[in-house]
Amino acid sequence: MYFCSKIPSMQKKIAAILFSTRLTAILFLVFAAAMAVGTFIDQGYEKPPSPYARELIFNAWWFEAIMVFFVINFIGNISRYKLLKKEKWATLLLHVSFILIIIGAFVTRYIGYEGVMHIREGATESNFLSDDTYLTTFIDGDYKVDGVQMRRYLTPRKLRLSERLDNDFSIETDYNKQPVSIQFKKFIPNAKEDLVPSEAGDDYFKIVEAGDGNRHEHWLKVGEVANIHNLLFAVNNDTSGAINITVTDSTYTIESPFEGTFMRMADQFQGTVAADSLQPLQLRSLYQLGGTAFVFPEPVTKGRYELISAEKPEQTGSSALVVEVSSEGETKTVNLLGGKGLSPEPETVEVAGLKVSLAYGSKAYKLPFSITLNDFIADKYPGTEKAYSAFKSKVTVNNSETEYFDYDIFMNHVLDHQGYRFFQASFDPDEKGTVLSVNHDWWGTWITYIGYFLLYIGLMAILFDRNTRFGDLKRMLDKVKDKKAQLTTMLLLLLSFTGFSQEGQHDLQKRRADSIIKANKVTQEHADQFGRLIIQDNGRMKPVNTFSSELLRKVSGRDEFEGMDADQVFLSMTEFPSLWYGIPLIKLDWRNDSIKTILNVPKDASRISLIDLFDELGNNKIDPYIQEATSKANPNQFEKDFIKLYEKSYLLNEALGGGILKVFPIPGAPNNKWVSYPELEQASFTGMDSLYVKNILPLYFDSLRNARNTGDYTKAEEFLESITNFQKKYGNDVMISEKKIEAEIIYNKVDLFNRLFHYYLMFGALMFIFIVFQIFKEGKIIHYLIKTCKVAIWALFILMTAGLVVRWYLSGHAPWSDAYESVIYVSWATVFFGLAFGRKSDLTVAATAFVASILLWVAHLSWVDPAIANLQPVLDSYWLMIHVAVIVASYGPFTLGMILGTVALLLMLMTTKGNRKKMELNIREITIINELALTVGLVMLTIGNFLGGQWANESWGRYWGWDPKETWALISIMIYAFVIHARLVPGLRSRWIFNVFSIFAYASIMMTYFGVNFYLTGLHSYASGDVPVTPGFVWYLVLFFVVLSILSFFSFRKYYPKKKG
Repeated sequence: MYFCSKIPSMQKKIAAILFSTRLTAILFLVFAAAMAVGTFIDQGYEKPPSPYARELIFNAWWFEAIMVFFVINFIGNISRYKLLKKEKWATLLLHVSFILIIIGAFVTRYIGYEGVMHIREGATESNFLSDDTYLTTFIDGDYKVDGVQMRRYLTPRKLRLSERLDNDFSIETDYNKQPVSIQFKKFIPNAKEDLVPSEAGDDYFKIVEAGDGNRHEHWLKVGEVANIHNLLFAVNNDTSGAINITVTDSTYTIESPFEGTFMRMADQFQGTVAADSLQPLQLRSLYQLGGTAFVFPEPVTKGRYELISAEKPEQTGSSALVVEVSSEGETKTVNLLGGKGLSPEPETVEVAGLKVSLAYGSKAYKLPFSITLNDFIADKYPGTEKAYSAFKSKVTVNNSETEYFDYDIFMNHVLDHQGYRFFQASFDPDEKGTVLSVNHDWWGTWITYIGYFLLYIGLMAILFDRNTRFGDLKRMLDKVKDKKAQLTTMLLLLLSFTGFSQEGQHDLQKRRADSIIKANKVTQEHADQFGRLIIQDNGRMKPVNTFSSELLRKVSGRDEFEGMDADQVFLSMTEFPSLWYGIPLIKLDWRNDSIKTILNVPKDASRISLIDLFDELGNNKIDPYIQEATSKANPNQFEKDFIKLYEKSYLLNEALGGGILKVFPIPGAPNNKWVSYPELEQASFTGMDSLYVKNILPLYFDSLRNARNTGDYTKAEEFLESITNFQKKYGNDVMISEKKIEAEIIYNKVDLFNRLFHYYLMFGALMFIFIVFQIFKEGKIIHYLIKTCKVAIWALFILMTAGLVVRWYLSGHAPWSDAYESVIYVSWATVFFGLAFGRKSDLTVAATAFVASILLWVAHLSWVDPAIANLQPVLDSYWLMIHVAVIVASYGPFTLGMILGTVALLLMLMTTKGNRKKMELNIREITIINELALTVGLVMLTIGNFLGGQWANESWGRYWGWDPKETWALISIMIYAFVIHARLVPGLRSRWIFNVFSIFAYASIMMTYFGVNFYLTGLHSYASGDVPVTPGFVWYLVLFFVVLSILSFFSFRKYYPKKKG
């Protein structure tokens, strides 16, 4: 009876632990710490997470146990805090949503599966290979049933092997009661078969050839014949029709059925090879025979073929597993070459009368339907052969012989059929085959999506529902304001962000820009007339001013160059193109020093010229990197920078080549096609029209030369008017009105949305400062300043609305059709709702302006009008931009929280007996505002992070992949969730602790925003292996906060000993 009575008591104790806020806090911190370690142990790994990180952390049982405890804790807290009451519905939704998201993750991991499907054009496939790797084994022997020989199949063993793991495993089985053991021996990453020198081996002769344009190494075994690209090579084995090589101890001879040449590399001596003639073989000489170039670089070598790990940068796409198979005292070693995405033929070894067959690679899954690849389309950047802008698979889905349908698969456009989702992942080098990523996770996806949906509703509700903690904080803030007396303390906050930019330009090019371009620039008035000229750009009619403005901003990041506006610059480019090839105009990303090293420009160079992109032989220095980056569906940030640089250089080259200036409509052309001056030869102009279009631009440029000397641009303006009349004569159907031209030019020059970013930031920041100042000292002046900022923000909103209306008028469609317009529209909506809900809250209006400025800043980071060159990045996505904008916007409230936390600690440090009561009210008010700010930031960061996961799932079928950037965003969520929940944990309820946490938690934001880009590798990373040096001021800042925290602690304990929360 005593024992039985103890059971309920023990259950209560266990429940108290599992449902406690202490456990919640521990789970937040342990989960965040584990994820942080996981990202750092993958430093230098090309595509994190590595098998090492997965095995030790992300797929480890204890990591999953943390999530199980989260679910138990959330369920327990639903009961403990009576969240089933209707007034607590918002908090209930949050707990339920996270429970569903975690359950969805478990369903995805243990029920869902994914892999890849490779299809060649014209082929039909119904199988795909798993993303995981397995050791597949079956055993054959003499055991028979009813005369049929029995084969023993073993359950495939899932393997996650890494050179950094122990990897040890063994399989114990039997065949008809005969024991069989399979023991791990060795793992070889990036494996290939190659010759390893050995005196006990056979003789091999090395040949290096480039039959398909790429370098390949082969080992010709002495005494055998090899077929290399349909060309036979025989060593000491005289074969008709082959290139026969004879090797003795000291001499090498060659006899070829083809005529050819050779060049000795040491002294460049050249000779001929006569057909069917025996002559000496020259080592280390380049032979050209039978349409193939080859070299024999070294004498015959003794060795044997073994599996080895290829040296970087060679990527074999394979790995190798070496195992020992034993039975009845006999043991044999088996080398298995395979790996992820491969399905090799089994290797069979005979041991103790049994045939054991093993294969290391992916498992094949059978689809309930088949897919036929009709055509694979790879779009390339103009002027390149291997730089891909996008790729698409045109397929037919076959449910049966009579039921089928066609579909196009490309990025952000997936095939969803019978629970399987197909995403465009990669393709074959010859562009005749596709690689599709396949995902089968219907239940996991929908459970997770329901969790996301409830999460979004719950997060938004806690900001507006009066029964949430956020509502309590607003009421507490009102009470503090009512009690607050005037303070004598004055606090001066100075927050400055200073950017440093050094222009490391070539002196000669700068002198040329100053002396020639400036000396030959046209007047502002004439440039304005040139800017009104209409051009046709990818189907859109627009004034030259639109293109010139976008070109200069895209290429240089500026609105002017050397005192010239965009129209003056573009007219100079059109008139003097050869000069501009050497002008450093192309802006470089300051974070990517690797590009500067590759281009061999100074480290402090912020801009380069087109010439800088080419070496002495005229080869583009970034071509190899562009080919590698654009062949990937998901290039990392380091590779994206090369793509952006190529886009800028291509646009500038197009502008200098004259192909952009499509000002001549072709008479009677279908679709009203217009052409540029270089395209006139291919156009169908006849008679006087032909003479006109060939001579009008040379005459115009000649008139400009005269106008510079006389100052009279009348003749030049007459030529521009003549071109306009020609356009109206043959292209009037697509000409735009003078009113629209005027409106578009004003829109371009005002650059409203870019300017609004600065003004929203200025007035939002000022309003924040005034509000914080008001906390300490009320007064008419400060009240007037806050009201002035609010009126200014209203005025900016009206201007923003007008800008959207003008953009709608110019484009002819609603201004949210592309990524740039979408973010602008979201910014407008943010301000609209902020002003609507913030009528009684000055802090809300200030926060709204600050968030709007960040959104506009994000939009202009990648402002590329597709009409300029129709160059769409592979990952360009409406949802991706929203995801980035919301996450970046969340950094604003977190920054405010860090600042307010610092202010609170300073006030604690400045507390005396005489001002203790006033200081207490101020500290309490700042702490409440701090918690409000952190709550808003956490809501935005959580929504933004999970929106990114949802976008990723719709793009390539995986809503979470433990990439360092997304992982650190989740770490930040965990840390700030801990900070906000600390008030519920006994012992962590003081205002000092909360404000200290709000300061040091900001380190996770800095790591998410900056650290991941430089210290870790991944899709969002700039890192390339070298660990950057942390700036010295960071350590001084950390030291300051540590000292401030310690000193303020003693002051807080002295003057506020009983205040716990």
